[in-house]
Amino acid sequence: MGEEVQATQPAVRRVAGALADLGITAEIVEFSQSTRTAEEAAQAIGTTVERIVKSLIFMAGDEMLLVLTSGGNRVDTARLGEALGVPIKRADAAAVRQATGFAIGGVPPIGHACTLPVVIDRDLLQYDLVFAAAGTPHAIFPITPEDLCRITAARILDIKAHAEP
Repeated sequence: MGEEVQATQPAVRRVAGALADLGITAEIVEFSQSTRTAEEAAQAIGTTVERIVKSLIFMAGDEMLLVLTSGGNRVDTARLGEALGVPIKRADAAAVRQATGFAIGGVPPIGHACTLPVVIDRDLLQYDLVFAAAGTPHAIFPITPEDLCRITAARILDIKAHAEP
């Protein structure tokens, strides 16, 4: 694993508190190097990129939506929109910060400023343990996909974009 640093960031403490409130005991690890991208996070924690949870914020019609997917995957927004019955588009950085209270690159799956509906890509459920952002682009915590689904009340959908032939 990468070099760990002392957990001092208010955003990380907020995520730790939200996890505790939800009955999850998770060791949040902060790193001196960036974990902003799935690749950086996988390298820091010493795992594969597929085990990194990407927290993506979309506009689903007029509402914000949190989508959790494997770090190695892209979301098929057409497929997601079809499943939800609304058009889907990426939210901009300002909207993400306003809805979640966190900056892109550190958005955790919980502890947001507003309650957001959550969709999790079924592909993420194949792993025994995954790693999610913990409030900053330098912090990660481990969690089982089952606990992740439970604490986020996520709707499980097949939304992984498939490679073009």
